[in-house]
Amino acid sequence: MKKKICKKCKLFVEGAECPICKGKEFSTNWKGKINIIDAEHSEIAEKIGIKVKGEYVIKVR
Repeated sequence: MKKKICKKCKLFVEGAECPICKGKEFSTNWKGKINIIDAEHSEIAEKIGIKVKGEYVIKVR
């Protein structure tokens, strides 16, 4: 089964709702993956606007 991605947050989601933005629009078509462990101290997370730890994609279609 393909993982689904929130189109707004770009976060991998398992349930029926995104835990960050509460959105319900998902995609299974994506490219690139990044895992943010400590969003508060990560320069990459700061540059791409991520404030919550988790597994994100770089590009969602």
